Amino acid sequence: MNTNKFFSSEDEQDFLPIIPLNENEDENDKTIIPDTLPILPLRNTVLFPGVVLPITVGRDKSIKAVNDAYKGDKLIGVLAQKDTNIEDPEAKDLCSIGTVAKIVKLIKMPDGGTTIIIQGKKRFELTQLVSEDPYFKAAVKILEDEVKDKDEDFNAYVSSIKDLATRIVQLSPNLPAEASIILKSIESPAFLINFVSSNLNSTIEEKQGLLETNDVKFRSEKLVQILQKELQFAELKDKVTNKTRTEIDKQQREYFLQQQLKSIKDELGGDSNDKELAEMKKKAETKKFTEAAKAMFDTNIAKLERMHPSTPDYSVVYNHTDLLLDLPWNEFTEDNYDLKNAKKVLDADHYGMQKIKTRILEYLAVLKLKGDMKSPILCFVGPPGIGKTSLGKSIAHAVGRKYTRVSLGGLHDESEIRGHRKTYIGAMPGRVLQNIRKVKSSNPVMILDEIDKIGNDHRGDPSSALLEVLDPEQNNTFYDNYLELEYDLSKVLFIATANNIQNIQPALKDRLEIIDLSGYAIEEKVEIAKRHLIPKQKEAHGLVKNNFKIADTVIEKTIENYTRESGVRELDRQLASIMRYQAKEVATKGKLKPTLTNADVVKILGQPRYSNEIYKTANMPGVAVGLAWTYVGGDILFIETALSDGKGELKLTGNLGNVMKESVTTALTYLQTHAKKYAIENDAFGKKTIHVHVPEGATPKDGPSAGITMLTALTSAFTGRKVKPYLAMTGEITLRGQVLPVGGIKEKVLAAKRAGLKEIIMCWQNEKDVQEIDSSFIKGIQFHYVKNMQQVLELALM
Repeated sequence: MNTNKFFSSEDEQDFLPIIPLNENEDENDKTIIPDTLPILPLRNTVLFPGVVLPITVGRDKSIKAVNDAYKGDKLIGVLAQKDTNIEDPEAKDLCSIGTVAKIVKLIKMPDGGTTIIIQGKKRFELTQLVSEDPYFKAAVKILEDEVKDKDEDFNAYVSSIKDLATRIVQLSPNLPAEASIILKSIESPAFLINFVSSNLNSTIEEKQGLLETNDVKFRSEKLVQILQKELQFAELKDKVTNKTRTEIDKQQREYFLQQQLKSIKDELGGDSNDKELAEMKKKAETKKFTEAAKAMFDTNIAKLERMHPSTPDYSVVYNHTDLLLDLPWNEFTEDNYDLKNAKKVLDADHYGMQKIKTRILEYLAVLKLKGDMKSPILCFVGPPGIGKTSLGKSIAHAVGRKYTRVSLGGLHDESEIRGHRKTYIGAMPGRVLQNIRKVKSSNPVMILDEIDKIGNDHRGDPSSALLEVLDPEQNNTFYDNYLELEYDLSKVLFIATANNIQNIQPALKDRLEIIDLSGYAIEEKVEIAKRHLIPKQKEAHGLVKNNFKIADTVIEKTIENYTRESGVRELDRQLASIMRYQAKEVATKGKLKPTLTNADVVKILGQPRYSNEIYKTANMPGVAVGLAWTYVGGDILFIETALSDGKGELKLTGNLGNVMKESVTTALTYLQTHAKKYAIENDAFGKKTIHVHVPEGATPKDGPSAGITMLTALTSAFTGRKVKPYLAMTGEITLRGQVLPVGGIKEKVLAAKRAGLKEIIMCWQNEKDVQEIDSSFIKGIQFHYVKNMQQVLELALM
């Protein structure tokens, strides 16, 4: 439905419905209508009985039809076109029901066109087309309206039509007010229906539908439905217009009030806004801005002076200016170059970790000699619970710098690093600048915690944003999206921490100075417990004043029987359990035993969770002990092999990865190739089903370091010779029987020591890794360095 207006206007169409001088004229008209009439197609409207319309006639056929009719009885049949886009309609393009019209006036226009004024008389139905040339001529049948006398419903419909039409005229600003007066003056119900229908600004189809309805009551009912829809639209349109007008008036009113308020405040001598800006300017005088930052600050202050505090952009500019003032531009803390004191602080806070302590002291030494140096980007990699994060705080303390920590675990939005555009609602600078702002120093020690656990999805890749932060050649011009300026991060000592270096993307890894932190030996854990953990737990549980001793042997047993970890977090929890028990004893009995024994520990913590007894006895043939590396430290692996009658099938179970499966296949092929050397029958492989299993099937396992263990277990199974007890091994094998070096040696050796193993077989090239381990930590372990599998089997099999 065309809903621009309810009534058609003279500006929009070539015709305007006119009310006749006598609305009942058609009822009293005795004009004889012939059976055959010339037909005038109408493109844009429908003519109703009684309604007078001016029509501009343009088609040659139509002009001829109008001229002939005007010369004769002045009657012509008017039919609406089904499709208004057709220029030269055929008979099938015309509606079958139309209105007989009388040509009241024919006017020749100066431009050669013809305008006629016609008045609708009676509805008719086209029964047969008589001719099409020179214009349409058709046989017609006159249609009479069906009207019931004294129908109350019909009277109600007529009244509703008047009310609805009047209401629509009132709501439509483009319609003249006289239209409602005209509506009230119409008395004939039939003419009212025809007049309103003709003036509907609806589709041709809807108007034609009304014209084709014989029952006047039903026609009025349909008209009421159309008018109700038109009224709803008119009311909605009026509501929107009024709301818009009200909002504009409100804005204008607020503007004038603000101008008046500003004038009043000027008379009173300024307001709080001016005081704030004055304080900002005063604070800026003490800042060591860069030229770009100073220009940005002056621009922002100029904007704030021109803006009213209630405007939306004021808070955006104000917050940005506040950040400029809060950032420590060229403000640095003074480094402590006393190397002896720095070493003392590092040793007091952390036991061991000599490699990292040496690296920090080297950095301080160069800084002391040169006076200026780009800070290194360090990355501590090691299992959880060994003190990577706390070591960063200790380094800040030793160097005399401010300390701040950025947790990167689970971060998935690069805006957390680079900041958001300041125009966004809730925008803020990135976490790097937020922490610089918090510590008020441009050269803090900043810990980037859990850098290997940064997320990466459709929302962004924060690790790529860190490339600029962690590149010493670029971070002196770090650009934050919120600050919209370059900031110098080259003096910041960044220290990243990670558990698994494989999860760090290569480009980022290339910018980091990797320092590996291995797990602690039992001796180190004992010292850490005595120096740090026990005093901390005593203080946490209110036992500082209660003197009781825990012997080194008791601490060692606690470590061996109740923990299996590279770090000391689980040990800390076990010591906390002991302290809670002691606190309960003090609270209930008022005193404590002077010394804590192993029996007391069993009473408090329960029976030992871990035992080394499984390694003491010689296993059945086909079982060997391997050493594995995980991101939480070293671990022990049993490799079990069983043979059963079959057809040479190889079964692998225990959640093994592809590399580990290939190690089994390589070992089996080597054994088949050298079967004669180890007194194995050649057809034994074809008659047996070989099953290799690695216990703890729920844990995924992969890597090449179990190669020699696999071969040892297979050889043991086929020869029936047992593997020595207390023996573990690690190394990769080749088809030629060579033993290759593997990584994670320190973690694996410490895991063997924790498990109570006494002999370890490994590649001769890994000897250098063993020499880096403190000899006191691996006392009691015998190392066998081998070059080929022949040596491995001679050492391993009984």
